[in-house]
Amino acid sequence: MNKQKVFTVQALPSDVKEYLKKHVILNEWDQQGPLTREQLFNEVADVHGLITSGTPINEELLQSAPNLRVVSTVSVGYNHFDIEAMKKHRVLGTHTPFVLDDTVADLVIALMLSTARRIPELDALTKSGEWKKGTAGAMFGVDVHHKKLGIIGMGRIGEVIAKRAKFGFDMEVSYYNRNRNLEAEERLDVHAKELDQLLSESDFVVLMVPLTSETRNLIGEREFQLMKKSAIFINGSRGQTVDEESLIQALQTGEILAAGLDVYQEEPTNPNNPLLKMPNVVTLPHIGSATSETRHAMAMLAARNLVAALNGDDECFVVKELEDLSSTLE
Repeated sequence: MNKQKVFTVQALPSDVKEYLKKHVILNEWDQQGPLTREQLFNEVADVHGLITSGTPINEELLQSAPNLRVVSTVSVGYNHFDIEAMKKHRVLGTHTPFVLDDTVADLVIALMLSTARRIPELDALTKSGEWKKGTAGAMFGVDVHHKKLGIIGMGRIGEVIAKRAKFGFDMEVSYYNRNRNLEAEERLDVHAKELDQLLSESDFVVLMVPLTSETRNLIGEREFQLMKKSAIFINGSRGQTVDEESLIQALQTGEILAAGLDVYQEEPTNPNNPLLKMPNVVTLPHIGSATSETRHAMAMLAARNLVAALNGDDECFVVKELEDLSSTLE
């Protein structure tokens, strides 16, 4: 069988590239400077597979790639996929679930701890030489252990966060989900609640939903007003799931105590974003899965997904909206 052509927008580890070269003809962007949209269209003109982590896969790109059969994203999220356009062009999309669940959950717990205990503020105080006897007393934080945690989105990562919170910090964990997760309720002793009840009762609110038309701006002015004034809000999902102006207002007016953020409406976020100037907000540059081990595992899974999908093998993680296309690519 002739090897099929694949282009990778994403930089890949050497062993991942070697794996791909055993199965496909691999081309990668090796020029100086970023890949422009026009250059991308030229690169994909005759390829059968594409590896990326955020390139918009839309009608314009798909029209430029008439032979394209599979797009493999090095991420669990795939809101950069135009699902309807991919269905129209019969292009399969795969993603990388499971391998990053623990890593992202670790980061969410880190955001909870660093925000509650004011770690960045105290770190800056210590390093600045301003630490004098009694100065840190004015910067007391709040406890995490034995508090109430509300998780919005009890998917795979939500379950791992719940496990850490329940058994590591003795937290009382509740969740809101479109569908009840009865298995998690039994195994982790977590409790399903309506969104308004979860918001009003929780000491920590963690948002872990995918970005869809239903979840865009899911948390806004009304939702922040329902939270306790002592509540800490954590967003480890997507920036567009939160009305950012309402979040800023809630923090400025004391509707909530603090926030820990890994995602923003605009990324990279504007340097003038008020969130970056607030001492009660911990801000990270969207690094939820960013450890060397996890990113390597994601890249290898994306490569295996691509090869399997091109070969008509169902041992790959196809995004659920495109699963019906799998049989047509054999």
